[in-house]
Amino acid sequence: MSNQSETIQTTSLTKAYQNILKSIEITAQSINNEFPHYADNVTGKWTCSPDGFWTGGYWNGLLWLAASQTNNSQYLKWARKWTELLKKRIDSQTVFRGFLFYYGAALGNILLDDEEAKNIALAAAKSVASQYNPRTNLIPLGNEAEEADSVGVSETNIDGVSATPLLLWAAHETNDSSIAEIGLKHAYKNKELSIREDGSVCQSASFDVDGNLVKRYTHKGYSDDSTWGRAQAWAMMHYTVGYQWAPSEEKLLHTAIEVSDWWINNLPTDGVAYWDFDDPAIPYTNRDTSATSIAASALLKLSTLVEDKEKQEIYRSSALKSINQLISNYLTPLNEQDERRPGMFLGGCFNKKVNEATNNELIWGTYYLFESIGVLMNYFNQNNY
Repeated sequence: MSNQSETIQTTSLTKAYQNILKSIEITAQSINNEFPHYADNVTGKWTCSPDGFWTGGYWNGLLWLAASQTNNSQYLKWARKWTELLKKRIDSQTVFRGFLFYYGAALGNILLDDEEAKNIALAAAKSVASQYNPRTNLIPLGNEAEEADSVGVSETNIDGVSATPLLLWAAHETNDSSIAEIGLKHAYKNKELSIREDGSVCQSASFDVDGNLVKRYTHKGYSDDSTWGRAQAWAMMHYTVGYQWAPSEEKLLHTAIEVSDWWINNLPTDGVAYWDFDDPAIPYTNRDTSATSIAASALLKLSTLVEDKEKQEIYRSSALKSINQLISNYLTPLNEQDERRPGMFLGGCFNKKVNEATNNELIWGTYYLFESIGVLMNYFNQNNY
C-alpha cells in the first residue's frame, strides 16, 4: 500500500476498530433478543426490530467478524445466539433474505466453519430459490418484503440482488448448479431492468409477465430519474461479491466495474456520498455514510479481483479516501469531549423520502465500515467475506 494508506492504518484504523468493538459489546448487552436497526445520534439508543426486518443479518455479521478476528468466545456466543434467532425467518416471503442470511448466517460458516450457521443459511438459500419465477428470470420481492405494501408481483429492485451472493455461496457448498443458475439469472435480469446505459442505477423497476421492462422508478431516491446513493452502492456490492463466488462469470465482474466506475466518477471530492446524487439541494442536504461504507467495502474487494493495475489502484485509493473520511469525521468519539457510546457510526440516511432515520447510525453501515477496517488491518485471510 501507499505511504498514505500506511499512515491511515497505523494512526486511525486501530483506534476505530477498538471503538467499534466496544460499541458491539455495549449493544449486545443492551438489546436482549431483538436486532438493532438504527440508533439515535445523540443518545446512541437503538431502534430494534423483533425479527430482523431486512437489516438484522448485519448485526449478526458484526458478531461473526468480531469472533473471527479476536478469538473472543463471548462474540462467538453472541453470534450463535442471534443466528439462532434468525431461524424463524428462513421461509419468510422476501427476496431480502439475501441480506439476512448471507451476512447473518453464511458468514459464520465462511469465517469460522460454523456448521449450524451453514445449515441455517443453506435452508434459507433453498427457500429463496424456490420463489424463482422462470418466466421472468426473477425472484419476486415477496409479500413480506419491505416495499410489499406498495408493489406487486411485477416489481423488482436492485436491493434484491442480495439474494445472488447467498445462492452462489449455497451452490458452492452443495455443488448444486441449479441454485447458482437461479442466482445468476436473477442478477442479470436486474442488471437489464435497473442499471442504466451510463452505469448509474435506478433502484426499482416494473416488468411485464415475460420480464420485459415497463418503467424504472425509485422507492427511496429523490426522483424516478435520480440515482439514490444506496442503490448504486448495493449494485457495487452484490455484483462484486457475486463474482467472488462465481469467478467464471465475467458478466458479473463487468457489471461490478461498470457501476463502480460510475460511483467513483460522481462521488463528491471529499469521498462521502450524498443520500441521492441528484438532489438539487446539494450541498445542503443529507449525506449517507452507510452508502459510502457499502461502496468502499465493495471497492476494496473489487481491487483484488480486477487484473488491470491502474484500476486496482483507482479502486483502492477511492476506498481509502472514503474510509479515512468516515472514521475521522463520523465515528465517535469525534473529540475529547464526546461522551457518546464509542464506535457510533454517524451520518447514515435510511429513508429521506419519509423522513425516517435521516442522520443516524445504521447497522449495515457499521458492518461494512468494520469489515473494511478489518481488511485494511489484515485481520482477514483471503476468504470470500
